[in-house]
Amino acid sequence: MEESKKTKHMKKILLLSSFLSTFAFAQIQKVEPMFWWKGMKNPEVQILVYGKDISKYNIELSDNVKIQNLQKTENPNYVFVTINTNEVNKSSFKINIKNKNKIVDSYTYELKDRQPNSANRTSFTSKDMVYLIMPDRFANGDESNDSKKELTDKANRSIPDGRHGGDLRGIINNLDYLQNLGATAVWLTPVNEDNEKQHSYHGYAQTDLYKIDGRYGSNEDYRELSQKLNQRGMMLIQDYVTNHWGISHWMIQDLPSQDWIHKFPGGKDGFRRSNYRTTTQFDKNAAEVDKKEALNGWFDYTMPDMNQSNPLVLNYLTQNAIWWIEYAELGGMRVDTYPYNDKEGMAKWVKAITTEYPNFNVVGEAWMYSSAHISYWQKDSKIAEIDNYNSYLPSVMDFPLFSELPKAIKEEESWDKGMIKLYNSFTNDFLYPDINNMFVFMENHDTERWNEIMNGDVNDYKLGLSLISTVRGIPQVYYGSEIGMRGDKSKGDAAIRQDFPGGWKSDKQSAFTNEGRTSEQKTFHDFTAKLFNWRKNKEVIHSGKTKHYMPQSNVYVYFRYNENESVMVILNANPEKQTFKLDRFAESLNGFTSGKDIISDKVLPINTNGEITIDGKSSMIIELGK
Repeated sequence: MEESKKTKHMKKILLLSSFLSTFAFAQIQKVEPMFWWKGMKNPEVQILVYGKDISKYNIELSDNVKIQNLQKTENPNYVFVTINTNEVNKSSFKINIKNKNKIVDSYTYELKDRQPNSANRTSFTSKDMVYLIMPDRFANGDESNDSKKELTDKANRSIPDGRHGGDLRGIINNLDYLQNLGATAVWLTPVNEDNEKQHSYHGYAQTDLYKIDGRYGSNEDYRELSQKLNQRGMMLIQDYVTNHWGISHWMIQDLPSQDWIHKFPGGKDGFRRSNYRTTTQFDKNAAEVDKKEALNGWFDYTMPDMNQSNPLVLNYLTQNAIWWIEYAELGGMRVDTYPYNDKEGMAKWVKAITTEYPNFNVVGEAWMYSSAHISYWQKDSKIAEIDNYNSYLPSVMDFPLFSELPKAIKEEESWDKGMIKLYNSFTNDFLYPDINNMFVFMENHDTERWNEIMNGDVNDYKLGLSLISTVRGIPQVYYGSEIGMRGDKSKGDAAIRQDFPGGWKSDKQSAFTNEGRTSEQKTFHDFTAKLFNWRKNKEVIHSGKTKHYMPQSNVYVYFRYNENESVMVILNANPEKQTFKLDRFAESLNGFTSGKDIISDKVLPINTNGEITIDGKSSMIIELGK
């Protein structure tokens, strides 16, 4: 019997519906990494392919490219495809999604050629001065990207915690300023997309790890900044966040697996705040519940805690870091909240990076106030050996010195107060396996502004800067300190992250030019520039040995020396002028007859039978001569 017209019509509708749904459901929505490179030391790359129910379809690669491994998760919207790039002899191939024998979607995957000598790129060392910028607050070079239709948080400078419009173009436009100041490396707080509803300017709740936030610019702008720094003999340091993502991240909204992040029963979205006690990572007496809450608890409700013990998560983070190094030609990484991560996973993460790039430096933020605790996290630590652990992390931040420095300068001298705090801090140097590969700093984007602590006293600023620029390690300066910027952290984080004057067209005054600076700003700036431009070529400061003398009358004296030269540093935290004999320093002064103070440019006679006078609240940095 012939089918009715109605039945035929219904069949056509069903066939059409099936046809359309095949295309809609199999559509590739994301591929990460979007492309890769030939000639990497680790030839394998794991490609995430994301789309509605994509794991229910067949995945095939064109041009006889072999799939080494295809991994699915509990979420059918994900497949992870691993290939060996050494086995691919073409510059591109297609990832085909097939329904039975029909290709319903495809993605052209590129394998690019690496830049010459990419694997042996240079990175930041003790030769550098690292200048830390919060991009939203530095300079607005492109007003057209202040707000973006697709991004929630819109620019409004009247809101302290809002978006203010600073961007990558603003930094590019002011590279002369940075170079003239003496900076050789630039560390930006995260600039990847952070599409949270509010307070997104800081960038630490990222929502797309492969995309620069549109309010800062584009991936191409980021690479341009790095390349232009490299052309000047400078480099870009990326602020990398392994511990948490933003809750609005597309993968958090559609988890590949429930163990992609750490979850706690009873909390909304699995939230439980970290107890922040990361000493539980090595505390032999720690309760397991405290350790779990420290490491697996969320940093904040908008920042789900990543599970680096999940191999897929760890590999995603590893490949993403390598992708940015290779793509943007980076000169280093700073890793946020380092001890909050799974430490075994992070050891694998950083080892993979430094195996791919043997000279590449990575500094971890381990915010602890004990030198023993900090040293645990540096590569080849003898302390960590007790746990049979090696972090493989090349560089750490000297938070103990940071903590003691303002106290040393402000306190009146006594048995355990004043400059003796600096002396005691440096007596712990034996704990560190690589003492020259440490960040030394007076402040950063999370701390009280130094000039606020010191009530804007330029002499105290000079004392602090004289120290961090001449001791072992890598000095780091926070944007605006060099012009005396202040900010009371008790009023909120935005107070310590204010806009740099002159970074916006509407600003009435600019500190980017000598003519635009106030006399007070010039005093701060000129001292900073003089010190760090002098330091650039001082091997004795970069890698020399240290000999220090116990402070007397709140005057701290130390020497940086090598076989070829010696520098005498004198820090007087006493408000009064101090005169002292030089015979006490004979072991460091023998053979030297003169010295030039690089701060005042005065030439001084050096005689162990003589004496020296230093003004109150001041420093001297004396290049010794024979």
